[in-house]
Amino acid sequence: MANFYNDNPALKHHLNHPLMRKIVELRERNFTDCEKFDYAPFDYEDAMDSYEKVLEIAGDISGEVVANNAEDVDKEGPHVVDGHVVYAEGTKVNLDALVKAGLMGISLPRRYNGLNLSLVPYIMAADIVSRADASFVNIWGLQDCAETIYEFGSEEQREKYLPRTCAGETLAMDLTEPDAGSDLQAVMLKATFNEEDNTWRLNGVKRFITNGDGDIALVLARSEEGTRDGRGLSMFIYDKKNGGVKVRRIENKMGIKGSPTCELVFRNAKVELVGSRRLGLIKYVMALMNGARLGIAAQSVGISEAAYREALAYAQDRKQFGKAIKEMPAVAEILATMKAKLDASRSILYETTRFVDMYKTYEDIARERSLTPEERTEMKKYKHLADAFTPMSKGMGSEFCNQNAYDAIQIHGGSGFMKDYACERIYRDARITSIYEGTTQLQVVAAIRHVTTGTYLEQINDYAALEYAPALKPLQDKLAAMTKLYSEAVEKVVSQKNPEYDDFHARRLVEMAGHIIMGYLLLGDANRTPELFTKSANVYVRYGEAEIARHHKFIMEFNEQDFADSYKAE
Repeated sequence: MANFYNDNPALKHHLNHPLMRKIVELRERNFTDCEKFDYAPFDYEDAMDSYEKVLEIAGDISGEVVANNAEDVDKEGPHVVDGHVVYAEGTKVNLDALVKAGLMGISLPRRYNGLNLSLVPYIMAADIVSRADASFVNIWGLQDCAETIYEFGSEEQREKYLPRTCAGETLAMDLTEPDAGSDLQAVMLKATFNEEDNTWRLNGVKRFITNGDGDIALVLARSEEGTRDGRGLSMFIYDKKNGGVKVRRIENKMGIKGSPTCELVFRNAKVELVGSRRLGLIKYVMALMNGARLGIAAQSVGISEAAYREALAYAQDRKQFGKAIKEMPAVAEILATMKAKLDASRSILYETTRFVDMYKTYEDIARERSLTPEERTEMKKYKHLADAFTPMSKGMGSEFCNQNAYDAIQIHGGSGFMKDYACERIYRDARITSIYEGTTQLQVVAAIRHVTTGTYLEQINDYAALEYAPALKPLQDKLAAMTKLYSEAVEKVVSQKNPEYDDFHARRLVEMAGHIIMGYLLLGDANRTPELFTKSANVYVRYGEAEIARHHKFIMEFNEQDFADSYKAE
């Protein structure tokens, strides 16, 4: 029996991080829910036991159901009937299994029939499901939309929509349009208020909408007539039961074929305003996108895990020149680097998730009572770190996902180019991760200010100040030397006082910070669980050391004239 949670000790390591006790106790309000709900935990150990059981169920369904259906889902895909999406048969089976297991709305409060789990096990479940089939997590994982309704909707909207999510209804976020992809300020879907029936109506087209025919959708639309920027946009809830939206087509994609990516036509579709007018992009979509980016980081880690396992299994089985190819140094190096990138991606994913968990839990508590000065300070600290780490986790994790999928094919050789092997599908599925919910380039745009303002360096210094086992001292020394090179490179770029020059070097600087941060996180993992992470820490720090030296050399030998002569747009 395959169980994608029980067969991966790295997940249990991250679930039992020291910060989890505080996260759980805050989320459970000192376990007062056990007086109202018989399934609520009565202490920390009971809560963690519940987390383990939920993840074991997710692992069992992923290993026994979702993974077994992945190939057929990839071949069949969804299709359109009478303007609506019909999922592939395997997708229907997958969804039914997860709904019956109660894995919808798992992070929502119990008063809406959720399980009130912290974000860590929710993201962990997304990691597990993605390993089984990356396309399916785009249907199951859009529960982030329900979090947005909980955070910004009225109590009436919460009571109306959140129990439906927990009961298994699917969600979507309808943001992009034919002329508004990354630039959401250009959204022109028209929202009109009809005073006679006190109702908002939407008219226009949305494109590239993941799970676009979901039961409940959050829609970004232009509510203020005559505006052309983000200040004229509001957020709305569309209920499929009310009609008014048809699927014009499902895009024919390279990968994640089980996930319907739709073009939608809105014709006088009835909707409800979420929160306040004009804040749709400025406030609500920004919160929604940060959650979605964390979800794609989890999807990237799950795909990386699948790619690594496929590569390892093939390298152990494939014999050439009288021995398994795993024993050949060239192949062994690829496998070790794949594993190090996987472990590093997972470490920053769960570090980021813990930061998000902390500040969002404090925000939720603030709806019930005033925070103490200490709590407010801590909330601001973790929100700042979450803002810094989310684009780095999504950006670097998705790039490593693509690299691992590429290397899995390489280890398979010619066989990997054939559809007989899962790595071919994994390779196609991986490619989108560094594109949707903000390309890697946009993640760099979000992250670079944390380079120039010193957020990353301050956190690096905090990691450096921790106590590590003596056996890890050589890696500590390497990370300290890498930090020196990073600081020199930042100073060189910032001293030019040229925003275009900053932008040109931004990706190099963000990657340098990322390699150091992930190096320290793996060092911490090796400190806690040496048998699992010491090898990856060694491999990754050496890999990061070489990358940082390369970037440092490029930046230090580069000047504004080189930029003007070679890279400025003609």
